[in-house]
This record gives sequence, C-alpha cells and structure tokens, in this order.
Amino acid sequence: MSIDYSQELSVIEGKPTFADISDVISKPLETKVNKKYYIALAISSTLLLWGAFCLGMTFIYGTGLWGNNNPIGWAFDIVNFVFWVGIGHAGTLISAILFLFRQKWRTGIARFSEGMTIFAVMTAGLFPLIHVGRPWLDGYLFPYPNQHSLWVNFTSPLLWDVFAVSTYFTVSFIFWYIGLIPDFASLRDRTVKKFRKIIYSIASLGWRHSNRHWHHYEMVYLVLAGFATPLVLSVHTIVSFDFAVSILPGWHTTIFPPYFVAGAVFSGFAMVQNVLIFVRKIFNYEHIITLDTLEKMNKIIILTGSMVGYAYGMEFFIAWYSGNPIEVFTFVNRAFGDYAWAYWTMVSCNVLFPQLFWFKKIRRSIPVMFAIGVLVNVGMWFERFVIIVTSLSKDFLPSSWAYYKPTLVDGGILLGSFGLFFTCLILFTKALPIISIAEVKAVLKGSQPSHHKGGHEDGK
Repeated sequence: MSIDYSQELSVIEGKPTFADISDVISKPLETKVNKKYYIALAISSTLLLWGAFCLGMTFIYGTGLWGNNNPIGWAFDIVNFVFWVGIGHAGTLISAILFLFRQKWRTGIARFSEGMTIFAVMTAGLFPLIHVGRPWLDGYLFPYPNQHSLWVNFTSPLLWDVFAVSTYFTVSFIFWYIGLIPDFASLRDRTVKKFRKIIYSIASLGWRHSNRHWHHYEMVYLVLAGFATPLVLSVHTIVSFDFAVSILPGWHTTIFPPYFVAGAVFSGFAMVQNVLIFVRKIFNYEHIITLDTLEKMNKIIILTGSMVGYAYGMEFFIAWYSGNPIEVFTFVNRAFGDYAWAYWTMVSCNVLFPQLFWFKKIRRSIPVMFAIGVLVNVGMWFERFVIIVTSLSKDFLPSSWAYYKPTLVDGGILLGSFGLFFTCLILFTKALPIISIAEVKAVLKGSQPSHHKGGHEDGK
C-alpha cells in the first residue's frame, strides 16, 4: 500500500505553475502605477503632512497645545504608542510562531504582515520620543558613555521600552530581510533594467538558488523564528509594565502582561485582515490570499477577543475580591463615570461584535469581516484610552480631579500616525514583493517530493 503525499490539499487555489506565481507577485513591481495608486498615496501623504505640521507646532510651542492636564499627564501620546506597538505584533506572530507550527496558510500573508510590523513599530517609536517634551534630549535614553558621566535610570519602565521596542524592531527587520533574499534573487534574474539589476544583485547577497544556499537560509530562518517568538510575548509585556509597576488604582495588577499580549495580537490581526482585503482585490491575489486564509485569521481574532473579554471581567472580579474600596471605585468609575461612553464603546467593539465570527457565513463574508475588523481596531484604541485616561483622571486627591478633552493638535498627530503607517505600506507595495515568491511556491501542489511507504513506487 502506498501513500502519495503529493496529493495533499494546497493552500493556493487553482493550479498555478511556478512561473505563474513569479509573474503575478512580481507584476506590481514591473508595471506602471495607475491613478488609484496616486490617489491613495496622496490621501495618506496628506494625513502624514498634517501630522508633521501638528508635531512641528508642538516642538515650537510645547506640549501645552495638547489636551493633557493635571493629573492627566499621559493621554493621546501614550495611547497611540501602546496602540501601534500592538498593531506590530501580528506580523511576527504570523511569520515566526505560525512558521514554527508549520502552518502553510501563513505563506500568502507573512511577508505583508512583516512589513506592517516594521512600519507599525516605526510609528509607535515616535510617541515615547515626543511625549517627554524635549525630543532633542532623547539620546540620553540610551546607555552610552557621555560627557556628563551620567547613566540612565535602569529601573524606569521608559528605559525598558527603549530596550524592548528597539530589540523587537531590529529582530523583526532582520527576519523580514532574510525572507526577502531569495525573492531579490528572483527579481534580479527577471529584470532587464540595468539599475534594478544592480540593486537586486546587491540586496540578494550573491544568492544563486543553490542547495547550499537553501540549506543555510532555512537554518538561519528557523533560528530567527525561534528567537523572534519570545519577543512577541516580551515586548507588550514590558509595555504593560509601564502601568503595572505603578501604585495607581486600575494599573497595579498582575493581569496586565497576558492581557496586553492578547490585546496586541487581537488588534494586530484585525489590522492585517483589513489591509489584506484591499490588497488581494487590488493586485488579483484572491487565489493566494484565499478566503480560507482570511477565515483562519478571523478564528484567531475571536480567540484573542474572548481572552480580552475574559480579562475585562477578571479586572472587575479582582477589584471586588481585593476588598479595596479605591480599586472598586476606579473600575466602577470606568464603567459608569464620566468616561462610560468610552468604556462601553470598548466593550462593544472588542467583546460583542467579534462574537459574530462564531457563524461561518460571517467569518467568510468579506464586507462583514472588514467591518468587524475596523470596529476591533476602534475598540482597541479606546481600550488604551480607557486604561490610561480614566485611571489618571481621578487620582487619590479629589481636588485635582479633571476631565480630559483632546485638542485639534492631538487629533492631528493621531491622523498623522495613520498617514505615516499607510504611506509606508503603499510605497512598500510598489518597491518590494508583498508576498513571498519562494514560500508560496513551496506550498503548491506537487512542489514537495512524493514519499511512499517502503520506499518503492508499488509499496512493496
């Protein structure tokens, strides 16, 4: 009896050849852009320029242009930082963890998710630098010998963020680039333009598709995947320490690390799903980024959304079980106080709407899944807003209680962050292959050698 493993189902629809895969993925790089591309780039660039203008005004006149007050010293600046760090988690999860678990459906979305990670972390990294008020002094956050003979405060969560985010960005960038090397070689061999051939030759690092090159590549990729996996857990855990190590009611809790990690994967997958819906339609990648792939992403969204909902309920239980009246007041104030509108927006978007994914028709409906993905990201932004602003607005001293109202500059910087993120993504689609050519070819039907029990064709 023989077993033909070459007949196993492929995650790619249809029966494309290796040449077909190379052609369809390389097409955006080899053809001229149309008006829609320029319109999208103009919109995102406008948002970016508006954000840069608001940021410039902040540098000139100070953070007094923001709505921050006493005692709400953190507001949109740290809300945006935590939000964008969370968005950057899905890329490494899809690329590293799903790779280690040998999930073939990740191949069509891994490269684009990795790019989103890079751009989201770049966007997030701006906010810790500007919220200190004197960004020209941010160099002192890094522990290097200087003329003042002063060292950084290693017990400060702000410094932990510097180490965590910079390490995460570095490893994610290397992981992303290593995966691009075989594709750079493929583009080098395809292009007829001399300038592009030089660029691709340099970027491919002398790749020749030899067995030795593939052997070393797969070994390095596996090591980097194993190294990047704990970073998915560590980065947002350290970000949660910005709050958890304080003594402020609503922050001082041990549930924050797993709570923040689940929320980061939740929002990150929702953002990846939203953008991929457009990408697969615009570039005709429906047979590579299949509906089955999107459905699997929706299953992960409902899993992490349920974890986030459990954390919401557990926070109230811990506050009640502690018997601490101040802790109880903090959570009751979140749900029924001045910011109740933000809290229930958060709960609706993060807990209630994702439950619709229990129904298969909804998991496979493009318009509905897109709408739920948008709501998830809205809810996750409000989650960070609720955690930060409501806990600060009413501290231990009632005479200093205040209500936070964002200004136009706050809103402009938030829009500018989206402008930066989407501008980078749009440029990415034209500059580099947004789907891994090599990985997609590896999961095509018949791409792997057949193995027969006993080592003979007839199974004897």
